[in-house]
Amino acid sequence: MDFEPSPEITALLERVRAFQDRYVYPNEGALLGSLDREVKEGVPYPDDLIEIRKIAKAESLWNLFLPDDEYGPGMNNLDYSMLCEEMGRSPAVAPMAFNCAAPDTGNTEILVEHGTDEQKDKWAFPLLEGEIRSCFSMTEPATAGSDPTQLAASAVLEGDEWVINGHKWFTSGAVGASLAIAMVITEPEGNPYTRASMILIPTDAPGYELVRPISVMGHSTGPGHCEIKYNDCRVPASNLLGARGAGFLIAQDRLGPGRIHHCMRAIGTAERALEMMCVYAAGREAFGGPLSDKQFVQDFIAKSRMEIDQARLLTLHAAWKMDTLGKRAARQEISMIKVVAANMVMDVLDRAIQVHGSLGMTDDTPLAMMWRYSRMLRLADGPDEVHKMVIARREVGRQLKKAEA
Repeated sequence: MDFEPSPEITALLERVRAFQDRYVYPNEGALLGSLDREVKEGVPYPDDLIEIRKIAKAESLWNLFLPDDEYGPGMNNLDYSMLCEEMGRSPAVAPMAFNCAAPDTGNTEILVEHGTDEQKDKWAFPLLEGEIRSCFSMTEPATAGSDPTQLAASAVLEGDEWVINGHKWFTSGAVGASLAIAMVITEPEGNPYTRASMILIPTDAPGYELVRPISVMGHSTGPGHCEIKYNDCRVPASNLLGARGAGFLIAQDRLGPGRIHHCMRAIGTAERALEMMCVYAAGREAFGGPLSDKQFVQDFIAKSRMEIDQARLLTLHAAWKMDTLGKRAARQEISMIKVVAANMVMDVLDRAIQVHGSLGMTDDTPLAMMWRYSRMLRLADGPDEVHKMVIARREVGRQLKKAEA
């Protein structure tokens, strides 16, 4: 295993850093404000972000996430994860600037991998061009999101149309999106893992209802985390993504790389928080000297440095294993990084906020925004507790096999 970036990736990292220094960080607050004010039905991006996206596209800093070289730069998971860390330093803005924001990244990946030529032409290519945004509609308010075998939303094939009924929420990015990819039950008599399918639903389809953006920690504007109802929503039969009953398989194809992306962005967020903590502590005088001379602050800084580096190495190892042995072989490592990185970033942010005192609670620094944005990572793509459960099950099985041998 060699986690040193190649000369090509090193050069690309420098270009991403320079772009963020010039266009993202100086405009971060304004971009967050325009996302909240301007995004609405039919408006996927605000005007100021569109201008920055045009520059990123012109500089070939675009669609970096796609490992398929037919549609993207063809980088592997290990290479892209390093770029993803840089983008995570401004988690709500930078990924959008490079057309690398979730849920569009995961949706595009499964459209490219499982979509028909017609579906790619209609949805994947506009997403890759940055003309539209999409959302992923799986979680439901009435069933446990941690156990997707309990999904209740359904689709019935009537003639040449799917008729979808159900109640979803936390459909992230639905405001301003043109497409929802919904995971619904199409095979009610099948086994728990072959009951669901993925269906492509235009957000202007009859019966699609965006009920409301849910207020998440006081934030309810921008692309949103939305409550959606499907009321006899009708789409053509050709809008089935992949095979009937393949919803779980496609979801796993989507979630494996997505978890790597989330974790590396979390590491980038934590790195920025640590930098801010060190600079502020060195310049803030209290009780006869700078905060950086106080033992408890040194403990904060040392722990954060060690935890970030540990999480990065574990994540890079998972990415390397995905690239060399495949997604299935890396399942254990992916689950482990999902728990480790999501908890690490919250610990580092909490320390950084504490060192900044009351300033850390305000939006005068990015820390509060990063905390709000990062807290969902302990739930998104599977809660910590479920990942720990499957980690333990696999580990027990591995140890029993070893003992029997």
